[in-house]
Amino acid sequence: MKSGGRIMELDERSFRKALGSFASGVTVVTATDADGAPVGVTVSAFSSLSLTPPLILFCLDRRNKALDAYSKGHFVVNILREDQRQASIQFASKVDDKWKGIAYTTNEHGVRMIENSLAQMECSVHEVLDGGDHLIIIGKVEKIECQTGGQPLLYFRGAYADLGEGV
Repeated sequence: MKSGGRIMELDERSFRKALGSFASGVTVVTATDADGAPVGVTVSAFSSLSLTPPLILFCLDRRNKALDAYSKGHFVVNILREDQRQASIQFASKVDDKWKGIAYTTNEHGVRMIENSLAQMECSVHEVLDGGDHLIIIGKVEKIECQTGGQPLLYFRGAYADLGEGV
């Protein structure tokens, strides 16, 4: 079968390139740290896991400075809309105030939720697993909120993308 591609040596660079060929939605996962300060991180390694019970998972680099905030207690998965690209960029950056200019509400656990996201899932940590240089954080979904309109923010081959005509 000819695909027009080429066989590459399996190294970190080629592995990243292959993974980048999988288009994904973009989420920002938010939590509070041990001091009650809000934290957030852009995550594309997110997936549903189970309908009964309702479980999701996301993967987080072990080098993340707020790792404990996401792996204990409660967190929120904010599924971003196509017009929330700047939020994705900010939460993926190393800027001090990632919340600057971001509209949010706060849930009963003190976790900030990004306003106008396509969906928000309020979760409690169900389990944390080893995933090599990442942790796999499984969350039990306790509450959800979904918007009725809007298109998702997508990420493909290292760049943001859109659905074009939409769905």
